[in-house]
Amino acid sequence: MARVHVGSLSITGNFRSNNEDRFIVDPDGRFFLVADGMGGQSAGEQASEMAIELIVDKLETQLDFDNTAHDTVIETIDQAVAFANTEIVTLAQLEPRFHNMGTTVVFVIAAGGRFYAGGIGDSRVYRLRNGEFEQLTTDHSLTQALLDAQTISPEEAVTHRYRNVLYRYLGSKEGGEGTSPAVFEPADGDRFLLCSDGVTDGVDDLTLTGLLSAGDDPQQIAETIVEAAVEGGSKDNITAVILRLE
Repeated sequence: MARVHVGSLSITGNFRSNNEDRFIVDPDGRFFLVADGMGGQSAGEQASEMAIELIVDKLETQLDFDNTAHDTVIETIDQAVAFANTEIVTLAQLEPRFHNMGTTVVFVIAAGGRFYAGGIGDSRVYRLRNGEFEQLTTDHSLTQALLDAQTISPEEAVTHRYRNVLYRYLGSKEGGEGTSPAVFEPADGDRFLLCSDGVTDGVDDLTLTGLLSAGDDPQQIAETIVEAAVEGGSKDNITAVILRLE
């Protein structure tokens, strides 16, 4: 099985008063998640915290990470995410101060010798393999929908006024409708970046490719990417989790 070296950093950033991002790194290398909460004040923090806790709890109790057929893994992941979605929707309805709460979530999960990368919302998972930098997740944003419909160009998407407006996230009706993970065999030298949109608002793909391939210390890479996002003018909380496979 691949050995995973991990680095991570999450900061409030220069423009926010609190950090609504959350992440978790499993010390046994089975799962890695990043969530970016929204809803203002404590609502976003509550949503991202709930997403991470509830999903991880379901995975740990219901998934045999060693010997599972891949259909079962996807089903278990989707059930865990759907459960978290239902709990967040319910709390938002019951508790007025959490009325607008929601969160994105992205994950990389290692099970049965394969890797699964997916999510809901516009946080992202990238993979760098043999010099090729690839986004493994799809943004559930209005901008991405316009791109898919070929209504706007990739250049327009970068500054589009709807780029941060999501049509799917945890806390929405569609939040529990499946995560469509990319499934693949891990390869020696693979590098992954899991990040909130605080990273991608400040750093373009070309720069990310360079930063992700620089050096072998994942903690150093995470710190450099977060720093680059700050310097790039990111106005959000910024979270980066780096995985290097050996």
